[in-house]
Order: sequence, then C-alpha cells, then structure tokens
Amino acid sequence: MIQKIKNLLGFEAPLDFKKLLEDGGAIIDVRSVGEFQSGHIKGSVNIPLQNLSQHLSKLKKDKPVITCCASGMRSASAKSILKSSGFKEVYNGGGWMSLQNKIR
Repeated sequence: MIQKIKNLLGFEAPLDFKKLLEDGGAIIDVRSVGEFQSGHIKGSVNIPLQNLSQHLSKLKKDKPVITCCASGMRSASAKSILKSSGFKEVYNGGGWMSLQNKIR
C-alpha cells in the first residue's frame, strides 16, 4: 500500500541501474555543457534539458533511458518529456554523482 502511494506521488521503487545499463540502457545527462565537462558518468550522453526535445531521434525508444542532472530536478523534467514522447522505459537517476555510485 505504501509503495502504491509512493508510485502515485512519483517515487519509484529502488532500481538496479547497473542492470538497466547492461540491458542496453543509456544515461542522458541533462545538465549544461559546462556542468557536464566539469565531471560526468563515463559513457553518459550530454543533452541539456532545453535541447532535449530537438534530439529525441538520437535516442532509442525501445531501450531503457536513465536521466540525470545535478540534483534530480532537471532529470525529472527530462523523464516527463521522454515519457510524453513515447519512450516506454525512462527512469530518473537523480544527481549524477549519486547515480555514479549506484552503477559501480
């Protein structure tokens, strides 16, 4: 019951992000180019949030997509954009540093 309420509020059950990547998933870092250049997850793709809608064709709709940013706010917006554009498996990874620790 508690998990259903969390799901309704937008909280997701703990995910195995490492497994999602092993299954062909991608990490989309939606921070600015400068933020990305100052540090990022190896293999992640930088598409700033304000440019995401123009680059949807570069992403595979049939593979998991994990969004990340500095804190989780922009990645949540990115998740909404992707879901509304027909992407089936989209997960908010939150802040990139935290996500990096989860996939090690």
